[in-house]
Order: sequence, then C-alpha cells, then structure tokens
Amino acid sequence: MKHVARCTVCLSLALGMAACAQPPRPTMVEVCDPVCSMRPVDQVNQELRDTGRENDGRMAALEAEAERNPRAAYDLALRYFRGDGVRRDSYKALTWMRVAGENGNLNAQKALGRLYLTGLEEMGRDPREARTWLSLAANKGDRESKRLLAQAEAATRSLEAENKVLSQWRPQVYNMWHSGYVYYGKWNGRAWMY
Repeated sequence: MKHVARCTVCLSLALGMAACAQPPRPTMVEVCDPVCSMRPVDQVNQELRDTGRENDGRMAALEAEAERNPRAAYDLALRYFRGDGVRRDSYKALTWMRVAGENGNLNAQKALGRLYLTGLEEMGRDPREARTWLSLAANKGDRESKRLLAQAEAATRSLEAENKVLSQWRPQVYNMWHSGYVYYGKWNGRAWMY
C-alpha cells in the first residue's frame, strides 16, 4: 500500500513538473530592414555592431522619444521584440507596443491584436483583448485588421461557450477539493504519520 502511495506521489510530481515546463524560446526571428531575413533573437543591430557603439546613447534617446511619439514607441517595441540594439525583452516590447497603440498608432494596434489573438511566449491568448485592439485598427479601414477581427470574434464566442460549460462544473469540482479527496497523513502531536 505504501508503494502505491509513493508511486502516486511520484507520478503526481512528475506530471506537475511536466505541466510547468515552458516551450523552448525561439532562437531565430524574422527581421525586415528593408530585406527580410532570419536572425538570432539576441543579435545586435548591425549598424551598432559595426561602429562598436552599443551604449552610445541611441537607445536611451529612442526611449525618451517614445515617451512622446507613438511611432518611436512602436519602433522601440519592435527593437525589444527582435533584440535589435537592445537585449530581447518581450515584456518591455509589449509595454511599448501598448504605449504606441494607446496613442493611436495603427500598426501597433494591429500588432497588439495579433499578439493577443495568438499569445506571446508566457502570455496566453486573450481573444477579448485582441478584439479590442483589432476593432480600433479596423475602424481606421485596415483590411487585415478586419480579417483578424473576425477571427478574434469567433475565438471570443468559443471562449465564452467554454466558460459557460466551466461555470456549470466549477462548483462541483471545487466541492471535490474540499470534501472528495482525503489526506494521506495524520498529525500525532509530534510528527506526521503516513
């Protein structure tokens, strides 16, 4: 009986560790400047590499400009996504892309819609948020955003249907956690007994 309990615990730990495993991060990214090519994600901008001036203040100046200019915020977001002139950082990229989108940049709104529709690294999909951003871009007449908006609306309807089913079963599942599963061990006043 103890052997079965240990196997169950080992299996539970193994499954839990497998569920926490992250998919491998991509090592290559497509960069278009002006010709598109696949590059390592951590590659520094060729212009900065050639001059040997990675820390010459360009990125700090771009960040200062991005505070005021949505186009600069969009450019800075792309640089963080690509690792172009800066260390690759998807959180900063998303933050700057949102700054650009919130200030009306069409390309940023479309990019945000696509990112939320498909998910990004550790960030899962969010079709409702995708619909919000794509609606903004589609209202400006962007055809691609209109096409993506239809996908986001379909994904939102599907998510709402899933949530409806989950909401019906959630109380029963939570009740099982409170009363349906029994503890293995018992406290005897000094130690746990198994």
